[in-house]
Amino acid sequence: MFFLASIPSPSSGTLDIGPLTIHMYGLMLLAGIAACIALTGRRWTARGGDWDLIFRVAVWGVGFGIVGARLYHVATSWDELPDEWWGPFAVWEGGLGIWGGIAGGVLAGSIIARRAGASVPALLDAAAPGLLVAQAIGRIGNWWNQELFGKPTDQPWGLEIDPPRPEGYEFDSTFHPTFLYEGLWNLGAAALLLVLDRFYRFKPPALFALYVALYTGFRFFLEQLRIDPSKELAGMRLNAWVSLVVFVAAVAFFVWWQFLRGGRRRRRSRERRPEKPPAMAVPRGRVRSRR
Repeated sequence: MFFLASIPSPSSGTLDIGPLTIHMYGLMLLAGIAACIALTGRRWTARGGDWDLIFRVAVWGVGFGIVGARLYHVATSWDELPDEWWGPFAVWEGGLGIWGGIAGGVLAGSIIARRAGASVPALLDAAAPGLLVAQAIGRIGNWWNQELFGKPTDQPWGLEIDPPRPEGYEFDSTFHPTFLYEGLWNLGAAALLLVLDRFYRFKPPALFALYVALYTGFRFFLEQLRIDPSKELAGMRLNAWVSLVVFVAAVAFFVWWQFLRGGRRRRRSRERRPEKPPAMAVPRGRVRSRR
């Protein structure tokens, strides 16, 4: 039997095909976007929507998502940028913050959907599983760039990292492949959302809130394993704080929106409903006037 001793890493993040140089990080992002569009479009059209809206949302959402992701990375990790004038724009070097990417893409896509007269909450629910699949595929780009790995490990699935390694880990050779953990979790979470959406009725955008909770909950755990440079706040990585805050907000919103909001509205409507006047003892048609 063959046992995996470790996971090798590519020696380069690019693939040369003749005179053409392909940056695999960007290629993985494009593959993830295509998968998200395909799955979201299928779910949206099954709900009576049209493909045209999905393509328009994708164009604007991807564009603003990349801008938002890069702005988040520049704002939180500016000291990791290449020391050149083009440093803030060097997306091919890695450095896209998922928080800014989702925020920018969702905001732009919601504006396009609203202007088209479509239901923004319903579209968010349709896109939730596809976003997880896109994130899972995009994490393969981190493998090509040898980034976003965790603490040293001697497990058979340890990831080989070439020198120079992070400070303090110069003599370690295999590390936790946290990007792989996240990718597998995202695929499992996407499958879970598809199953739940098939057998349960969610009030849009409750499914999207569940997607956010599933992702951020596991991301908080991963942040405890990662050793790449990161800003810290009160002794904990900044992205761990962001994950924790967003997770709590997403869970609170999901519970309120899915289970509490409807009942409260029904109680209020019953309280505001005017009482019926008492029925007349004698039918109107039988009342005789006295002269």
